[in-house]
Amino acid sequence: MTAKLKINVGYCSGKGIKDENQDYLGHFIPKNIALLTGKGAAFALADGVSSSSEAKQASQCCIKGFLDDYFSTPDSWSVKKSGGKVLTALNNWLYSQSNQYHDISRGLATTFCGLVIKSTTAHLFHVGDSRIYLFRDNGLEQLTTDHRIHMPGQQEYLGRAMGIDYRLDIDYKSLAVELGDVFFIATDGIHDYLSDKHISNTIKSGQQDLTTLCEKLVAQALENGSIDNLSCLAVEIIELPAQDIEEVYSQLTELPFPPELYEGVIIDGYRITRELHASSTSQLYLAIDTDTQEKVVLKTPSVNFEDDPAYLERFQMEEWIGRRINSPHVIRTIEQTRPRRFLYYVMEYIEGKTLDQWITDQDKPDLTLIRNIVSQAVSGIRAFHRLDMLHQDLKPGNIMITAEGLVKIVDFGSTKIAGMADVATPIERKALLGTKHYTAPEYLINGSGTTQSDLFSLGCITYEMITGHLPYGDRLAHASDKASLRRLKYIPIHRYVSNIPYWIDTAIKKAVHIDPASRYAKMSELENALRKPNPEFLKEDQLPLIERYPTGFWKAMSALLLLTNIISLYYFTH
Repeated sequence: MTAKLKINVGYCSGKGIKDENQDYLGHFIPKNIALLTGKGAAFALADGVSSSSEAKQASQCCIKGFLDDYFSTPDSWSVKKSGGKVLTALNNWLYSQSNQYHDISRGLATTFCGLVIKSTTAHLFHVGDSRIYLFRDNGLEQLTTDHRIHMPGQQEYLGRAMGIDYRLDIDYKSLAVELGDVFFIATDGIHDYLSDKHISNTIKSGQQDLTTLCEKLVAQALENGSIDNLSCLAVEIIELPAQDIEEVYSQLTELPFPPELYEGVIIDGYRITRELHASSTSQLYLAIDTDTQEKVVLKTPSVNFEDDPAYLERFQMEEWIGRRINSPHVIRTIEQTRPRRFLYYVMEYIEGKTLDQWITDQDKPDLTLIRNIVSQAVSGIRAFHRLDMLHQDLKPGNIMITAEGLVKIVDFGSTKIAGMADVATPIERKALLGTKHYTAPEYLINGSGTTQSDLFSLGCITYEMITGHLPYGDRLAHASDKASLRRLKYIPIHRYVSNIPYWIDTAIKKAVHIDPASRYAKMSELENALRKPNPEFLKEDQLPLIERYPTGFWKAMSALLLLTNIISLYYFTH
């Protein structure tokens, strides 16, 4: 039986001895299982900075905005990216509103503590001096660090808050949760007046529900002389999501594998025309939609993996990815309106050739055409990166070019989705990397990549479009450790093509650097570097003479040797 995430929550907020409560708190636990699984449950607390007359508005906007906008972010995004993007946008809005007053005392500033529990992981976001604690195994641990600045002989003041600067530094951390964990979030109106031991003992007593617990702690802090607003929120983990492998396999095989497909067979309203491609992992068929007469492509799984849950999950995830990416430079996955009786998915049919074939067909490199292809490929790759996905298998065989010159990225079989990595599963998910000749070296070192890894692959493709070869030859495919990677040497383009500007060569060399930190930070930087010379890349004298003019160098060396021999012969004979 599948266990679901179940959480108890309690809270209390009061103005204390102040005239107005400038704190605000809230939470949202989705009832929709898909949303709860994909985004988790969120809890947040904010303490408006009392020196601002708009503190109450700031805290309310921050909490409401976070709880609304977090659940509106793409389900492919990781919790860290979703929370960070939302908080950055909220901070910018608060700061822009503050600037309207031209008076810092009227600004919108607040502390913020956010907790997202997704699957079996807790994600913490923190700015200011409110706190998040974890009560586990009868012990209380403070998980956040107060952003307070202590000045000698002066009163301490808040070092960080939402809305005081366009630049926002958010503390983020994640940790695995356990059954029975209690997260306790509190403003300084409580934690400055109750010791950690007192809070721990109150939670440990277990004699009240969580709302009663929060009310009790608020009352005790007030009795101890609290002069601030008092707010706290308690979150208890009652049940954690869990599935066994048999249950997962049963869900993945709800639809059976398709029967043998050949010309004339009709499957769910699609009439098969011919097989386009077959490999050990899948088959592609050209088909006609009998309702619309549109040409489409059916992708079916290979029977070689019908008992492999990891393969089945990955195959079904390809369609999930395709439905979320909307770009003219990424193959379109077609949503089916008729009932589906078998496991497959449908894509648009692209009339054209692979970039692999395009490279083979070229007599000599056309930089204008190559720049255009790279520019379109960058647009397609960005569509993945915006959704917190890495393609991980960029190569000429996975890029199509239509007769009109439109470039489309295809095949999502190796794509990594950050949001899925946050979800626990009994399936052993192995990282699927692309062809070694195009795969970034960092995958060999630690098994994980970044957007710079897709950039490396695109750099290799660009190099190959110009030369017909790869920047490290076959040696990258055989590198297996850090030592062998350090020995790799970039092969200058002029070894293969003589009329390519040096700055183009250097631009590509930077894109395929072995160290990710030495590559471009963004895809667009490679695109721009191929169109406009970077002054740093115009220093051709950085290359040795033999690298700049190999033919002329050896001709000159031959002439010099000949002259030396003639002079030597003259001296020996006279």
